[in-house]
Amino acid sequence: QVQLVESGGGLVQSGGSLRLSCAASGFSLGSSAIGWFRQAPGKEREGLSCISRIGEATNYVDSVKGRFTVSRDNAKNTAYLQMNSLKPEDTAIYYCASAGFPADHCTGVARAYDYWGQGTQVTVSS
Repeated sequence: QVQLVESGGGLVQSGGSLRLSCAASGFSLGSSAIGWFRQAPGKEREGLSCISRIGEATNYVDSVKGRFTVSRDNAKNTAYLQMNSLKPEDTAIYYCASAGFPADHCTGVARAYDYWGQGTQVTVSS
């Protein structure tokens, strides 16, 4: 059974850091690109970042460039999203998703992804 499980969310003060993990089971994470998304109450799901299957291509939405870093450890079947300099507007449920794109491709378009985790809450207090 293909499953993605996010962890690492929580409550943090503005300016703080969190590292989210996305653990895969039932398939090899190395066969998939990984996207990170978030959804705040009353807002649409937003693509934040992605990393290609072999980790050579990454993309970031402007609002998180320079603050968030996506990475992956295929040996551990886990992807990560390091989030620094967090702001109250970063408060949302964060999701990871996987898709079998070509080796050097990824995208922030949610509908392109096949499998999704259940999400982890990130709350940034001011």
